[in-house]
Amino acid sequence: MDTLAVERFEAGRSRLASLAYRLLGSAADAEDAVQDAFLRWEAADRDRIEVPEAWLTKVVTNLCLDRLRSAQARHERTTGVWLPEPLLAGDPMLGPADTFEQRESVSLAVLILMERLSPHERAVYVLREAFSHSHAEIADILGITESASQQHLHRARRRVAAPRRDDTPDGSDARRIVKAFLDAAASGRTERLIALLTEDATAVSDGAGLTRKLLHFPTPERVAATIRGALKPSESKRRLAGGSPDLHAAVVNGSPALIAVLDDRVVGLVVFGTRDGKIASAHGLASPHRLGRLTSAWTKRERPAPLIESW
Repeated sequence: MDTLAVERFEAGRSRLASLAYRLLGSAADAEDAVQDAFLRWEAADRDRIEVPEAWLTKVVTNLCLDRLRSAQARHERTTGVWLPEPLLAGDPMLGPADTFEQRESVSLAVLILMERLSPHERAVYVLREAFSHSHAEIADILGITESASQQHLHRARRRVAAPRRDDTPDGSDARRIVKAFLDAAASGRTERLIALLTEDATAVSDGAGLTRKLLHFPTPERVAATIRGALKPSESKRRLAGGSPDLHAAVVNGSPALIAVLDDRVVGLVVFGTRDGKIASAHGLASPHRLGRLTSAWTKRERPAPLIESW
């Protein structure tokens, strides 16, 4: 393949990856889809492709739909163990962030809500909300009518509807929120934690990959009690982590996050969704296969001193 064709593809790689990530919720799967698209671009009669960006968008979207429809993906996503792969702020795979809809489309809460959608509904929602494609363009990408695209979007918006969260925090906001949370947890008083939560706060944990189902905590009281217990240091937890991690604040998928780091390796994190200045949701992730890309990004950047050393 000629150099110009490679350069043209690489110029759009980040956009294609951010599209694939929103569709699949997995950075690893998104990278695979983009690489498959590159192979198709390499094999294509490029002289007959009038608008390469549109052609590649169509290819990546449909490759992602094939993955969403696959038997393995359906099994993983319906057996109660699936959570999105978290991404550190600044990761190019997070893609466009100029509008609230673009930022919201990569929040963990919305990525999880999108699991309610059919593959076509998910594609229409992402292409319209995050990438501002017209219904005519979406119809061409998916091989459906404009009317069908509009209907898919209507259903998707209804199913993904969630209380509007606070906008993306910066690093200092995240540090303030996470520090207040840690201070309340360290106090040993459940009521202090409850005071930081909304009345409908919930939490989900992957159980560090040690359970066959996600763990759900449906009330502020359960959330506070569980988090207080989880953040109480113990020898068994240190053995599980492989040592005593430092606790940091960061921004992950546009939300404040508490990150546990041991020897430059992220061993777990809690991502907080906030609303009206309080914590409305918490997603705990510690399964190693979800943390590889975040760990790689973490080791490449400067960060403030930890909130707690050797937890």
